[in-house]
Amino acid sequence: MAVSFPAMLAPSGAPCKPGGRALHDGAMLAQEPVIRLTVFAAVLLAMVALEHAFPRRAQRLSWRRWPSNLGLVALSSLLLRLVAPAGAVGVALWAESQGLGLFRWLDVPFWVAAPVAVLLLDLLIYFQHRVFHAVPVLWRLHRVHHADPELDASSGLRFHPVEILLSLAIKAVAVTLLGASAEAVLVFEVLLNATAMFNHANVALPGWLDRPLRWLLVTPDMHRVHHSEIERETNSDFGFCLSCWDRIFGTYIAEPEKGQLGMVIGIEGYRTDGEQRLDRLLVQPLRPG
Repeated sequence: MAVSFPAMLAPSGAPCKPGGRALHDGAMLAQEPVIRLTVFAAVLLAMVALEHAFPRRAQRLSWRRWPSNLGLVALSSLLLRLVAPAGAVGVALWAESQGLGLFRWLDVPFWVAAPVAVLLLDLLIYFQHRVFHAVPVLWRLHRVHHADPELDASSGLRFHPVEILLSLAIKAVAVTLLGASAEAVLVFEVLLNATAMFNHANVALPGWLDRPLRWLLVTPDMHRVHHSEIERETNSDFGFCLSCWDRIFGTYIAEPEKGQLGMVIGIEGYRTDGEQRLDRLLVQPLRPG
């Protein structure tokens, strides 16, 4: 969906409360950009290598779409730095300093609360994705992502900056209400970003690997169905990380009607080379359709 996708290079810098915990908070915020950037670069390079070695579909525009797709990431990062420098991890640290959140009120142990928080945040992204498809004004923002005429790892980064900001706001509310730890939020953010690049990658996974893997994770062949021009298929396979939500809530479609090689990706009227320019992507939500 719109993935609620904080920018890859989201910086840190929220104040910490005094005491020993402040040292931990400061270390967490200091290391978060390094951790995220390291994983981001490693996954992106790995996907590019795999796409080159084992491409799933032939591509016409290929890397020529990358400057605009990466440009959206850069603008989103800048916007987040101006609006919320510490990102979702900073929100988690603030909520902890205030004693807020269900897990704290119930005194849930960390080893239970952390994995549950990751699961619930992933479920939140699933429903957020569905909402951004269902509400017309939100769809216009999310349409920037779906208007990509080809899919590769860079497509997992192609989200309008306003959608990224809205997604962060939604996650901030959820993190506060849950009382999710900063560690759990960081793990979730890293997983979300990494799996977004993975499941958008133009990689041909062999059937013996794809079939069992998609019982746990959203694979490229599974998520590609979601980018079909056929509306029924576009409104399916909303998951970004865990694949179970689509099965549980009845939105799972295993394969596209026209097959992986025959399906048409993108949105009519937005597939031309000119529509892939960064300036066109930024103003696209203002256009009807």
